[in-house]
Amino acid sequence: MDDPYFIIEPAREHVPFVLSIPHNGVGFPDGIKDQFVPELAAAPDDTDWFMDRLYDFAPSLGVTTICPIYSRWVIDLNREPQSKPLYDDGRIITALCPTTNFDGEPIYKDERQLVGDDEVLRRLDSYFWPYHNKIDEICKHMLDSFGIVIFWDGHSIRRNVPTIQDRPFPDFILGDNDGKTADESLIEIALQALNSSGYDVAHNRPFKGGFLTRSKGRPDAGVHALQLEMSKDLYMSGGEKVYSDQKAAPIKEHLKHVFKALIGRL
Repeated sequence: MDDPYFIIEPAREHVPFVLSIPHNGVGFPDGIKDQFVPELAAAPDDTDWFMDRLYDFAPSLGVTTICPIYSRWVIDLNREPQSKPLYDDGRIITALCPTTNFDGEPIYKDERQLVGDDEVLRRLDSYFWPYHNKIDEICKHMLDSFGIVIFWDGHSIRRNVPTIQDRPFPDFILGDNDGKTADESLIEIALQALNSSGYDVAHNRPFKGGFLTRSKGRPDAGVHALQLEMSKDLYMSGGEKVYSDQKAAPIKEHLKHVFKALIGRL
């Protein structure tokens, strides 16, 4: 089987910075794609749409990018592999192998409530662990070469998701699991850069970083992990369904500024 991810190599000298975009995939493996509701699978609504396009400046800065091929509806690369909840505040969180979208709509034709244990294990082996193991491999190589790594997990979300919270999300939310996944100085650099252009920026509220950030961040070992969640209407139009070059242009420059500030600390 081909790798369930693809790597975008730097276009210049490498820096110890890994960009992960785990909810960018829209594919479905041949063995299971016919099980999903066709109209929903044609454009899986919970996708972090066009994030690879928004972050396409990263290679020019020496950043290594990893993206999955398959949709988070196949398996969510940012969930705990034993399906333990990331939050306990009553919000609705889709499962490791979800059976509904964020609105609670069934995504399988048979409206199943759960994906079977054997199938979950198969998807972990086929799609989940290869993505995580590749990140670990890249980070180890960078640690051996540079002694430090920044791991950045890029996400986007609809401005309003009532099943998560009853008010709109801010523009940007930086997550570091309450300071556990990155050095305080790097967190401060990221926050200062994010706050430099008048956007509404939150820190660890309502998202602290998912399983990728929490599992990769080992600041005592030199791996500093940060998650950035952003509202989709910052770079999309048409009801947050269409990529807008006009809206995306200043967001790209802002993100590039944040990356440069962090790279300058390496």
